[in-house]
Amino acid sequence: MSAFREKVRTIVRNIPKGKTMTYREVAEKAGNPKAARAVGAVMRANYDSSVPCHRVIKSDGSLGNYNRGGNREKRRLLVQEGAFAE
Repeated sequence: MSAFREKVRTIVRNIPKGKTMTYREVAEKAGNPKAARAVGAVMRANYDSSVPCHRVIKSDGSLGNYNRGGNREKRRLLVQEGAFAE
């Protein structure tokens, strides 16, 4: 696994329940502010339940995609955690 991929996974693991980060914020924190799309690729390929990829959203506040059930499931999880209002 690449160092960048592991950094991204670690950062996302540490997003607290009820909070979100944008793909860009994760990329910046991982040391490559122009790698938001790469963060999306890491999240798209993530099926490890210890990495809460549903907490990563687009910079414009929209949800983006979710590989474990689509946008409806991503929204449901974020509402359940208190990150989004219904």
